[in-house]
Formats: sequence, C-alpha cells, structure tokens
Amino acid sequence: MNNSNRWIRQFHRWVSIAFTMAVIANLVALARDERAVWVGLLALFPLVLLLLTGLYLFALPYITRARSGQSKEGRAT
Repeated sequence: MNNSNRWIRQFHRWVSIAFTMAVIANLVALARDERAVWVGLLALFPLVLLLLTGLYLFALPYITRARSGQSKEGRAT
C-alpha cells in the first residue's frame, strides 16, 4: 500500500468520526426541539467527503488490477 492510499484511508476514518459527531449533535438538537437548520446541515460536508473517499477506496482494487494488466482469469487461485 503506497503512502497516498494510507493517507486517504486515515482521512476517511477521521471524517467518519466527524460525521458521527455531527449526527449526534443533530439528534440532540432534535430532542431539544431546536429548529436550527444549520445543525441539520452540519453533517452534509463530512458526508460528501465520506462519499468521495469511500468511492475511491471501493474502486481502488479494481484500479490497481487494471493498471497491473491482470485480468480475472490471470490470477492464481
């Protein structure tokens, strides 16, 4: 695993913690009957980052396999 992939994985983990905290803050605000729209929108920014990094991490094995020129049939079982 190269350094940039390791950095993206670590970034994805930290953003997931931020997203979890934003969702908890949103639930607390809803329980207190506060109608602050910004609290609801608070989770959107980390959610978008999670989407982008998650899609990259999902596609990473397919990208590296395509770059190496190895097909499904060429792999050793």
